[in-house]
Amino acid sequence: MGAQRHTSRIESAAPGKTAKSVMKDLSGTEWLWGRQVVLETLAAGRRKVGRVCMNCAAHGGEIERIRSLAAERGAPVVPADEGELDVLCRGGNHQGVAAAVSSYPYVELESIAAAGPDALIVVLDHIQDPQNLGSILRTAECAGATGVVIAKDRAVGVTPSAVRASAGASEYAHVARVVNIARSLRELRDAGFSVVGLESVPEAEVHTEADLSGPIALVVGGEDRGVSRLAREACDVVVRIPIFGRVGSLNAGVAFGIAIYEILRQRKNRGA
Repeated sequence: MGAQRHTSRIESAAPGKTAKSVMKDLSGTEWLWGRQVVLETLAAGRRKVGRVCMNCAAHGGEIERIRSLAAERGAPVVPADEGELDVLCRGGNHQGVAAAVSSYPYVELESIAAAGPDALIVVLDHIQDPQNLGSILRTAECAGATGVVIAKDRAVGVTPSAVRASAGASEYAHVARVVNIARSLRELRDAGFSVVGLESVPEAEVHTEADLSGPIALVVGGEDRGVSRLAREACDVVVRIPIFGRVGSLNAGVAFGIAIYEILRQRKNRGA
C-alpha cells in the first residue's frame, strides 16, 4: 500500500509521465534520509539528486535550506506523507525528508595517496557495522583526514545507513574501495607513508609516546578480529590506547577518534 501511494504521489507531481516511467527514472538510485543527511548531500554536490520527497508538514530552517539547495540543483521537491517516507526509508528516522540519489562517488586510492606531506589516510581493515563506519567517517571528516580506505569484500560500504550514522559527513569524505587491504598498505608505504596500526596488543606503543609525524596511514581493525595479521605485518608501528578500567577494549570508532586527534596534537605541537 505504501509503495503504491508513493508511486501515485510522484506521478501526480510529474504530469505526462506514467507511474512505470517515473519509477524507471529512479532505478539505479538509492534513498538517503534525515534532514542533516539530505542537506549535506545537496550542499556537497557530489551526487546526482533525482528528487527530494518531503512531508508537507515539515518546517524549520533546515527544511527551508533543503528546499533552496534542491532548487539550485534542479531537484524537484515531491510531497510525501509519513507512511510513504517510512516505506522509502525502510522505517528509518527520516524526519520528514528523503532524497533519491546516485550511488556513492568512491575515488581511487592513488588520488588520496598523492595529497602531500601532511596527508592523513584512514584505512579500515574490514569494518562491517554501518554504524561504526558512519561514526568513523564523521570523525575523519571533522579531523580533516585526506581520505578513507575500505575493503570491497567482507566489509560494509558507504550505504544509506552508514551515511545516516555519519550525519552526512560521508558526502565530503574521499573514500577508496580496494580489493586487498594489506597490498594497499604496502603501496602506501612505497609512496612514503608511515603505516600505523591501531591495536590493543602488549607489544604496541602507547599512542602518545609514538612518533606520529609525516604522512600517515592509520589502520583501524574490524569489530571482531581487529587488525588482521597481513595488515599488521605491513605496519611500521602499532599503537594502543591505554585501558584503565575493567573492560578490555574500546569501540573501534572511539579508539580511532582518540588516535587521530593525537596525530593532530603532535602535528600542532611541531608547528608551534
